[in-house]
Formats: sequence, structure tokens, C-alpha cells
Amino acid sequence: MPLQGIGWFLCCRQGFSLLGRDYGEKEEEESFELRSKDETACNGRGPLEVTLSQPTRTANGPSSLSEVPDEMRSLIIEKSKMGFEEDPELVVKGWLYRDVRGGWIRQRRNWFVLTQDSLDYYTGQEKNARRLGTLVLTNLCSVIWPDKQTYKETGFWSITVYGRKHCYRLYTKHFNEAVHWACAIQKVIDGKAPVETPTQLLIRDIEENKFNLEVVEQIYQHNPILKYTQNPLYAPLLPFPYGSLDHTYQNGKGYTTLRDEAVKVFNSLQQLETAREPVPLIQGVLQTCLDLPPLRDEVYCQLVKQTSGAPTPDMPAHLRYWQLLTCMSCTFLPGAPVLKYLRFHLKRVQSLHPDTEMDNYASFIAEALEKTRCREFVPSWEEIQVLMSRQEMMCTVHYPGPGSCQVPISSHTTADELVKKMLERLGLQHSHNTFALFEQSAHWERPVGGSTIIADILTRFENLSTKEPESDAQWSLCFKLYCFLDTESIPTDSIEYTFLFEQCHEMMVRGHLPASEEDLQALAALRLQSLIGDFSTHSPCPSLDELFPGHVAPPSGCPQRFPNGLLTGALWSHTAAHKQKAEQDLRLRGRLKEEGALVMGAIVERWKSLAGSSRQESMAAYLTIARQWPGFGCTLYEVDFYISSTGCFSQKLWLAVAAKSVSLYRQGDAEALESFPYGQICSYGVSDSSTFKITTGDRDLLFETSKLTEIMQLMNAYFSAACRQRMQGGGTETEEGFCYTPSVLEVPSHPV
Repeated sequence: MPLQGIGWFLCCRQGFSLLGRDYGEKEEEESFELRSKDETACNGRGPLEVTLSQPTRTANGPSSLSEVPDEMRSLIIEKSKMGFEEDPELVVKGWLYRDVRGGWIRQRRNWFVLTQDSLDYYTGQEKNARRLGTLVLTNLCSVIWPDKQTYKETGFWSITVYGRKHCYRLYTKHFNEAVHWACAIQKVIDGKAPVETPTQLLIRDIEENKFNLEVVEQIYQHNPILKYTQNPLYAPLLPFPYGSLDHTYQNGKGYTTLRDEAVKVFNSLQQLETAREPVPLIQGVLQTCLDLPPLRDEVYCQLVKQTSGAPTPDMPAHLRYWQLLTCMSCTFLPGAPVLKYLRFHLKRVQSLHPDTEMDNYASFIAEALEKTRCREFVPSWEEIQVLMSRQEMMCTVHYPGPGSCQVPISSHTTADELVKKMLERLGLQHSHNTFALFEQSAHWERPVGGSTIIADILTRFENLSTKEPESDAQWSLCFKLYCFLDTESIPTDSIEYTFLFEQCHEMMVRGHLPASEEDLQALAALRLQSLIGDFSTHSPCPSLDELFPGHVAPPSGCPQRFPNGLLTGALWSHTAAHKQKAEQDLRLRGRLKEEGALVMGAIVERWKSLAGSSRQESMAAYLTIARQWPGFGCTLYEVDFYISSTGCFSQKLWLAVAAKSVSLYRQGDAEALESFPYGQICSYGVSDSSTFKITTGDRDLLFETSKLTEIMQLMNAYFSAACRQRMQGGGTETEEGFCYTPSVLEVPSHPV
């Protein structure tokens, strides 16, 4: 830039500093808004000058023109003495009420005039009527439309107009009139040029001059708004719409307006310097940004401000800002302009403070910004602690059997990436089958999507344990077989064979392995032999629930013994019914206990006959029996009912998703009702919130189930695996009719 240009730039920025030296820090003393380039050009001002549009109150009371310094007086738009008859751009005018709540307060009716710049109200409609108030309209103003609740309570239709300093609640008895005013005001607001704050202009100037470091340093030197401060913030650094959050964010968390929340967040940031335990404050700021996405850019700007020009930047108190900035960079991405500003700030800090803690944090944040996607949850307590020290956290991953391992992960590690790490660690990279992660508890399990961020899952587990500290459900991540593509060629001495055995036993215990009573007892005995070895009276034996499916289910409820009548609610009747139900439950438990003892006795006798069998032999015998079911290797999903376009209808079925086909079973039956090879499936997908649809030729099959996402994920995985096999060895039509048709099979009609 030429020297004359630099001189003009510094002169302009010095004026900027004169008017807005501490903009956002001393709004009680002075406040201003920037007009758009077009508007300032029309008024004869340069694009970088500011206009004091609404002088705010001072500590001694309302400000006036005489209290403003001479150098600022020319920037004030003096409208207080201008009557509405002098404004040629009237939009709407009419009588409106300002208060209709009743009681002893008199209803106040005023003459309102809407112009292209403001909403004014007067004592009357006469030309010499006294103006009582003005609400200057900018593109940050907002309008709340009429609602029925207010009309029911007051008998009036209301509209609410939010401005920077004022909020007008206006009422009329006519709905059409309220809508007309709301539309007119909103149209004026929409026609206004965007308002820019000094911080936004300075960010743009830094971006334009980022290759001229001398000019950039002059910008920082003459604009304290860009640098660290110990003073409070009275207004946000970025523009936010005026008004309540009630009509925008219905989250019930007690948030006020975005402007107020921005100021509160800055106060929380400053508390980090003296906080004994910073993690709760950091987590609170991150939660606010998660709940209120428009605040994310603001918080980034506040953190850049507080990490610029600190008097002792390497002090632990000031490094707290860098720690929060690290957590932000691993949780949310800012908008494009703020992201450019942040990256420039990081490079500037690294050049000014090489080989320092700030340099290390800046390098870590720059790398994180390349990987970050918006998170579902804010980081957990453990994650924040490791981020503050720029380390990885350890994730415990379980796998079938008693095994588990610790795997290092970052805030960006996805389920697919963790699966690859597990495959490498367990030596399963060359397996023909596919594996996945599962969220698992004692009574619940579901696969984790490949793009899911693992840190979000761990945070959800932490939240569940916090909400239900006395619950017995322990949540964990489990690494398991997902697509059973080739179960025949798995080496018997491999860990993959153990996976197959353990998951097959899980299916059996859940009742998802149709077999006779004798076969189920034989499987339970083989399970005991593989776990414990030869029978011994001193060996600890697992409970029956861990060995055998619960084949006798207790009744869902006790049938009503007494008809509804006058004595139904009597104390003696209620007591008798309760006593009878308790006796019935006691008899049922006794019968179940007897049956369980008989079953366990039969299992133990079979176990004794297996003496001398090794673990590998027991596992092989177990899987030999399990493979007798034609559906071995499929995943079963419960279906509430099934209906087809040909008129077939059934209830309580199993939908079996396997490597080559989708089948229907009656629950507990070993033979399939129907089977649909993938080569015959034209499309599949979600029909509505609880209905899964499969189209085969001229038939449409509808399934009512709560496992829509899981079914879609598994079918997509099998199709993807089939496509990979075709790419590697060429697709051919098999006996099952699996013919690869890319236009149909590779692109489901309703992808999740």
C-alpha cells in the first residue's frame, strides 16, 4: 500500500477508535451502528465511517445533543423535533392501543405512524400533535405476529416490535388490521440494509491487508476493541436481532435474547481467569453455543479478542482462553468470515510467540479446524480435561467374550476409523466378513453409524449415568461381527471364530435361534464345557438365563376377577384382588423355578457326558448344531405386522436380513414363510415413521417395525459388500438369483 494510502487508512482508523475505542465495552457511554456502503455513499461519507443512530443513556440520565462532543455532533441524525407531517414517506398510520391488560390502569390509545425509517407514536393525529416516542427500524428489528392466546386473554390482537432500545406491544380489536401492521413493519425491516459492527469491518480490513503486516499491526494498535480487556462487555461484537428468544428457540432453558446471552458468555469467559475448576464453565459455554448456534461466531470473536495482546499471555489464567478456544475448535466450526479471521489470528500468534504454550495451542487448534464437524453433544468432562492438555483420550472397546482393549481416540474419531483401528489391533484386516461398533447395555443394543463421532457416544453414556446413577444398565461400546458374508472359511483357532461362537450364543439366549428343546439343552451344555471345562461340583456355574432362552414368559397382567360396579372400588374388594394377584404371581414364580431346575438338571447331565472335550471342540460342536438352521448367519428383527399388495397379512413375525436374501419367519419357527433374494428386490426403504417397504417385482411388502434404521443400515451394508465383491471378482448370477443390477440394487429408493 502507498504511504499516502497508509496515512489515510490510519487517519480513518484513528477516527474509528475515537468513536468506538471500546465499542461493546462501554455502551453506557456511547453506542453506534454502521450503515451500509450504499447508504453512506449517498450521505457523502466514506464506507468506514460510523453513524451514531440511537444515543443511549449515560450514568446521569438520558443523553442529549448538547452532551455530545463537537467532533461527534455532526454524526447524529436529529429527529426528535421532526413531526410526521414533514416525512414524505409514510407507510401506514392509525390508532393502536399500547396497554390493554385492564385493571385500574387506563387503556392508552395513540396515533401510530410507520415511515421508511421508524415507527413513531403521537398524542393524536393533528399536525401539531406531540411525538411521544420513536422506534428506529433497522434490519435487526423483529416483529411478533398476532396470536390467539393473547386474543383469548384480552380480547385484542397484538403485535410486538423489538428495537435496540425499545419494545412496542401494540393491540387492536381487528385481526386484519393487526396483520396489516405486522406485514407493513416487516416489509420496512426487510428493506433495510444490513447493519455492520466495528468488529465486522475490522475483520474485513484485516482480511484485505493480511499480507501487509505493518498495516495489520497498526489496525490492532489503534483499535482496542480487537484486544484483550478486563472490562465487561455491554454489547456483542457481532450484530444480533433484537427481541426475545421465545419465538425462535423453544428450548425451555431460560435463555433471553441473543444480545444478552452474548454479553453473559463474555462474563463467563472472564471468570475463567480466576476459576478454581474451569471445566464446568467451559462446558456451560459450549452448551450455550450448542443450544444457540448464532452465538458460535460471537464466542469465537470474543476468544480471539481475549487471546490478542494480553499483558502476560503465558500466565495460566490467560491460557484458560486458549483452552476454551481449543474445546470450541473441536466442537463447532465458525462461519467462513470468522474462520478466515481465526486462522489468520492463529498464524499471527505463532509468529509473535514462537516456542510458547500459545504457539502449541495455536498449532493444535489449526489442525483441529481441518477435521471438525458439528457435534451432537458438547464434550464430556473427561474430553475437556484431555483437550485442555492437548492429548488424546482412551476409549474402552469390548468385544465378544470377556475381552476389551483401550484405544486412543481424538475428538474427531469416527466409528469407521475406530473399527479400522480394532481390525488392525486384532488382526482381522483380511476377513471376508464386516465388523461394526455397537452401543450395548444389558437389555439393549444397536449398531453405530460409520460417520458417528465416538466422543459423542461417550458423552451420551456419561449423561445417562449422571441422569440415572442408580440404574443397573451399564453402557459400553462393543466391536462385533456385522455382516456374515462367509462363516464357513473362518479358521477355528482365530479370534474371529470366537466372535462367531459368542454372537451365535447371544442369539440363542435371546430366542433368535429356532431349535428343538433337546438341541437347546445340548447347546447350553456345550457352552458350559467351553467356558468351564469338565464338570465339577466346585465349579461356578452361570445362571440359566445365560445358558438357555426364556421359553416361558410370565403373563402380561392379571385378568379382571370382578365386574365393574359399585363395590369395585371398595377397600375389601381392592385388597382381595391384590391378594389374589400376589398369590397367582407367587404360584407362577414357583412353577417357573421348578421348570428351571428341571431344565438346568438336564443341561448338567449333558455337560457331564462332554468330559474330556476341549474348548475348540466344544465350540465347533456348538456351531455345527446351530448351522442346521437354514437361516444361520442372518439378523432377526421383530415385525409387529406384515401386509403385502397381494392381500397376505400376518402379525408378530421375524424379518431376517442375510447375505443373499431377506426372509420372513413366524417367531420360533425354523422354516421361512417367504424368502426374497436380493436379485428380485427392486427397491427398499422407509415408507413412513414406522413402516419399512420392500418392492419385489409387482409386489409391495409393508412391515411395521421400530427397527427401521437398523434394517436399512444392514441391507445397505450387504449391498455395499456385494458391490465390492463384484468389483473385485466380477458379478455373476448365482443359484439364489443374486444378479447385480446397479441402477436398482446399488441405489435404494429410500436411503436413510
